[in-house]
Amino acid sequence: MSMSCKDGKPGCLDNGKYVRYTPEQVEALERFYHDCPKPSSIRRQQLIRECPILSNIEPKQIKVWFQNRRCREKQRKEASRLQAVNRKLTAMNKLLMEENDRLQKQVSQLVFENGYFRQHTQDATLARKDPSCDSVVTSGQHHHVTPQHPPRDASPAGLLSIAEETLAEFLSKATGTAVEWVQMPGMKPGPDSIGIVAISHGCTGVAARVCGLVGLEPTRVAELLKDRPSWFRDCRTVDVINVLPTANGGTIELLYMQLYAPTTLASARDFWLLRYTSALEDGSLVVCERSLKNTQNGPTMPTMQHFVRAEMFPSGYLIRPCEGDGSIIHIVDHMDLESRSVPEVLRPLYESSTILAQKTTIAALRQLRQIAQEVSQSNSTGWGRRPAALRAISQRLSRSFNEAVNGFTDEGWSMMGNDGIDDITILVNSSPDKLMTLNLSYANGFSSVSNAILCAKASMLLQNVPPAILLRFLREHRSEWADTSIDAYSAAAIKVGPCSLPGSQVGGFGGQVILPLAHTIEHEECLEVIKLEGIAHCPEDAIMPRDVFLLQLCSGMDENAVGTCAELMFAPTDASLADDAPLLPSGFRIIPLDSGKVGIFVLIQGILLVFCCILCVFFFIFQWKLMQEASSPNRTLDLASALEIGPAGNKASNEYSGNSGCVRSVMTIAFQFAFESHMQEQVASMARQYLRSIISSVQRVALALSPSNLGSHTGLRTPLGTPEAQTLAHWICQSYRVYMGDELLKSISEGSESILKSLWQHSDAIMCCSLKALPVFTFANQAGLDMLETTLVALQDISLEKIFDEHGRKALCNEFPQIMQQGFGCLQGGICMSSMGRPISYERAVAWKVLNEEENAHCICFMFINWSFV
Repeated sequence: MSMSCKDGKPGCLDNGKYVRYTPEQVEALERFYHDCPKPSSIRRQQLIRECPILSNIEPKQIKVWFQNRRCREKQRKEASRLQAVNRKLTAMNKLLMEENDRLQKQVSQLVFENGYFRQHTQDATLARKDPSCDSVVTSGQHHHVTPQHPPRDASPAGLLSIAEETLAEFLSKATGTAVEWVQMPGMKPGPDSIGIVAISHGCTGVAARVCGLVGLEPTRVAELLKDRPSWFRDCRTVDVINVLPTANGGTIELLYMQLYAPTTLASARDFWLLRYTSALEDGSLVVCERSLKNTQNGPTMPTMQHFVRAEMFPSGYLIRPCEGDGSIIHIVDHMDLESRSVPEVLRPLYESSTILAQKTTIAALRQLRQIAQEVSQSNSTGWGRRPAALRAISQRLSRSFNEAVNGFTDEGWSMMGNDGIDDITILVNSSPDKLMTLNLSYANGFSSVSNAILCAKASMLLQNVPPAILLRFLREHRSEWADTSIDAYSAAAIKVGPCSLPGSQVGGFGGQVILPLAHTIEHEECLEVIKLEGIAHCPEDAIMPRDVFLLQLCSGMDENAVGTCAELMFAPTDASLADDAPLLPSGFRIIPLDSGKVGIFVLIQGILLVFCCILCVFFFIFQWKLMQEASSPNRTLDLASALEIGPAGNKASNEYSGNSGCVRSVMTIAFQFAFESHMQEQVASMARQYLRSIISSVQRVALALSPSNLGSHTGLRTPLGTPEAQTLAHWICQSYRVYMGDELLKSISEGSESILKSLWQHSDAIMCCSLKALPVFTFANQAGLDMLETTLVALQDISLEKIFDEHGRKALCNEFPQIMQQGFGCLQGGICMSSMGRPISYERAVAWKVLNEEENAHCICFMFINWSFV
């Protein structure tokens, strides 16, 4: 409490126990606290000299004041956090109670229907046994006739009637029992989950529903969700044709929406929709939609070329305000995507409620949660300091890749003839609107202006390989399928003579450096920069930029997520990474297919695809024999056994089949090249050859990554990685015990698998570096990777001295000889840097030599204790 003492002297001791400060003194201390909450003794003395009003207070008392002030600040933050958690748990409890009530109603309804059908079956059986009941049976027979509804009035009054009907049907799905909802596999509700996710069972079309909490106001939530192209990656456009206000303060909108086709084997979809926005009596906000069919006296939208008209049943968003300026949201998507119009092998993509939930329903809630975190935390660690800009870049990458896959004529794409083998589709775009943003310039002064874009694309069916595992392999082992010389030419645009066009020497580069850039809060999508190294330049390639950078977007790398689409998209860019940098993405999209019986048509498709792959293998077998480093299946199996250990670890072979009951997927590959139009034929030939080599490589990798090969050839006997990693973990713990006289891992059972798992999950950052003249990191646990903001693959490109500041490097130089001589050493707390240049503080660090079985030094292990980002 701040007041003056009895003798009139401010800031004096009261009974030798407390110091009472005047309001002026508290104000001065508060101003200094906001600038420096933890001042050193020198700074405290300086404060007393600069503020005469504090001159009669001892430095020790000033120190105590700052300690108490930090304690109060910490208590306030903790109280605020606990209040937020309590509000979240209260809202989640309310949501779960409502869901429980709905499930009880659904159970009662199912019990009633079961009793009714059982009684009806018994009556029918008795009627068939009793000849006297023939008339009853005959009278009970009827033919189902589809009622012919007259065209509905599309005038303003008629549209309002349709809107009110849509609202009632949507609410019955969102909170009632109009649809039989079942919990989506792998999605368990809880305070830290995405929400309560359900998919439909036994209804017309496909439907998905999610209930969750977001820290945004209902009006803001509605605004974000109505902007569908900003969060729904498959949405090409939403055009508002007409807007009609209603008497209750709502609005009716007539929309035309187009969706991209996910593969090259199907047509895109479009919708003619009515959207109704209104408020309920309890203060909830509702945005509901449905397709407009069979209407008259109003606007209509004819089916567009290259599009198949799909139908949306009553769907939408119910947004209810909750305590703490947040919202409880119910999202329902219910569609008929006209699966009859696609080949039978692809119909699971259009008949799967699980895929609909992952791509549309859950994506909407994730977008809301992402923006809510960015609003609540200005220094968010997810998408970094420029969340909106980075999300815009990822959206542009995805959109441009979708445009290349679909190749719409209104975007300027036209098809080229094939070379006699109908496995690769070549599209060319010379539209000025498309090319005006592709005038690339680089830091070395070289600029390239191209007047055409070529896209080579193909789709293929994959068997018996999980999409997430295959995508992770393609991301981490680029040399197994890519040709960096082609990537470099793509970066600078192909504008040299035909003799200088790159060949497709798969694996023809030294390596890549993966630099993490940003990720979403749930890590389902990450944005990163790839630096390509070891590019072999010819003398005539002097105009090429020496450093080649790719902006890469990865998603769907969690093999435990059911129905997730795995994507790897990358586009050449320059080192500046400007927000308006031109993007010409290429990449892979792997979509899982639901399990089910495979028809004759599916088998024929599989046989044709296998036949095409065999042709590709024979076409490139001679070229592969000439490569210096043969990319044999054995090499791929060795690389497959070294896949990065994720949060859940690699699955053993017998766990893959039980993941989702699905071992089939469809992969779409699309590569884009900028070039000068007079070289169209040469570039098209190069693109065909390159894409066929990639297809062959993917087939080989998929074969090596199949569960049978992983279980029988790679030695992947444990869910956490290779025997080498398990052996290294054993050496680390054993050497720590020898040199430090203590156990690194407490209370673990014996066994390499258990040791590696415990080491991987250790709370402190543990990392090993080599014993070379310039030590580089070779291994790190999950905390170590988080601290360095890198991956196991990119870890090997980080040297030990890069992570320390000048003071830390001096301390390391002083301690390193002692570590090598005595076997261990300690470093005082300090500051180090992550691979992204972010400062990291740590309380102290411990280093020790790791000895192998022959007691020879294998590496140096560091453990950073109580680290955190500054």
